[in-house]
Amino acid sequence: MDDRSQALMQEARAKAKASLPEFMSRRTFAIISHPDAGKTTLTEKLLHSSGAVQLAGQVKARGERRRTRSDWMQIEQQRGISVTSSVMTFEYQGLTFNLLDTPGHSDFSEDTYRTLTAVDAAIMVIDAAKGIEQQTLKLFEICRLRNIPIMTFVNKVDREGRDTLEILDEIAATLALDVAPATWPVGMGVDFKGIIDLADGGITGSDGKVSGKKLPGPNDPARLEAPFDSPEFSASLEALELAEAMLPKFDLDAFLEGHMTPVFFGSALKSVGVVDLLNAIAKWAPPPGKQPADPEPIDPARDEVTGFVFKVQANMDPKHRDRIAFVRLCSGTFKRGMKLTNVKRQKDITVSAPMLFFARERETADEAFPGDIVGIPNHGTLSVGDTLTEGSKFQVTGIPDFAPEIIQRVRLTDPMKSKQLAKALGDLSEEGVTQVFRPLLGADWIVGVVGALQLDVLSSRVSQEYGVPIRFESFGCNAARWITGPADQIKLFTDRNRAELAEDGAGMLVYLAKDMWWMQRAEKDFPGLKFLATRERT
Repeated sequence: MDDRSQALMQEARAKAKASLPEFMSRRTFAIISHPDAGKTTLTEKLLHSSGAVQLAGQVKARGERRRTRSDWMQIEQQRGISVTSSVMTFEYQGLTFNLLDTPGHSDFSEDTYRTLTAVDAAIMVIDAAKGIEQQTLKLFEICRLRNIPIMTFVNKVDREGRDTLEILDEIAATLALDVAPATWPVGMGVDFKGIIDLADGGITGSDGKVSGKKLPGPNDPARLEAPFDSPEFSASLEALELAEAMLPKFDLDAFLEGHMTPVFFGSALKSVGVVDLLNAIAKWAPPPGKQPADPEPIDPARDEVTGFVFKVQANMDPKHRDRIAFVRLCSGTFKRGMKLTNVKRQKDITVSAPMLFFARERETADEAFPGDIVGIPNHGTLSVGDTLTEGSKFQVTGIPDFAPEIIQRVRLTDPMKSKQLAKALGDLSEEGVTQVFRPLLGADWIVGVVGALQLDVLSSRVSQEYGVPIRFESFGCNAARWITGPADQIKLFTDRNRAELAEDGAGMLVYLAKDMWWMQRAEKDFPGLKFLATRERT
């Protein structure tokens, strides 16, 4: 395509965009995976390929290259894992991308679950050698419950891995999805020679550079003339022809309805296949849709501004004790300085310093649209699950809390810092790093987490960010459930079990049982009560 043709195409795209509502140019998506599948490295390379950054960081690299944009916390950089979701907003092909990098480790799954309430699509990253792993499957199920369309990126094809057809078969069988390969690898591991774009036959070499060669279509006799100088090509072509005969062609409607996943192969580390994925997001990922809410879903075309808090992050800037609420906009045109109502608290707030994010970096947001993620600085006036409107009584639904699996008592090494401890636990509870319980009897601080790694993160952050060294000890219980039911039944249960009851940060009553046997006994003795392992934030 010559320069004039490209200029005319860009002009046509600009005119088309100008005639559509601004929110139609938004693509808000999350990247999900099991730990070590290469999720954060892929995030970095997407940013680099889009032109958003000049040097992509790598989780396993050294020196300057070790400083990934999305893993900005000290403990993330020390351990080479993501422990909190981060947001990056950037432009590509005239569209605004809002990319949310999520923790892969199951100990931080609560943060990921809440983040998935704020996206319109997801990229599932799979290790070519390991296939679908436990955490990947859990996150996929959350996406399915929310009807989030998924693109699949099979990573690390430059290392020894499983057969391409075997990987596709596992995705289809395990996830009960139709699979439609969008790219195809030539070779694997040391024999990896590159990938083929099945849409136009374009070929990218194993170095990430476009070769200029093309693979002819299935019915073209010239297809047998290998564009690769490689014995692996004939075997890959044979497997490709089997896939083309057995698998359905990509169907955009089936993808948007959550019945089909396009599958891309590549190596995030070597930037192979990343541009193909980036182009597919621009072409296929949906713009913002209706947000589930009471009394009715929120239409993005609605004039009134609405949004909801899906995450709170304290101390993003260690020089200032900041506290940022991440708000996904659902409708309307947001402008800096406007007043919004916190529906739950029935309090008005003036949003005077909203911001857009690039991981830890930020810039002032003068204007934002549905699909955008806006940061609102606040001092405890906003929490996860809050809905913001210009006056309407909407309440966004589907933001979960999960019962902890590990419950510990917090002990101060310096008793004079009890006030600082209360501040630290309050802030980090709002973030979702931990859940905090106050027993009905006694003055202990009790924390509950999903996994042991969360305790390490909690201890590290309380010490580094608040200057409060702490340690943990057993509290003597291993199960927690929220209690709901008739008031007289709750009173009777409380009178009999006061020593095992606590309140969470929202004032909800929680039963802290020694083990599941005692929990089941309570359920049997009080059939009129519900003992909830999950509850919706309201």
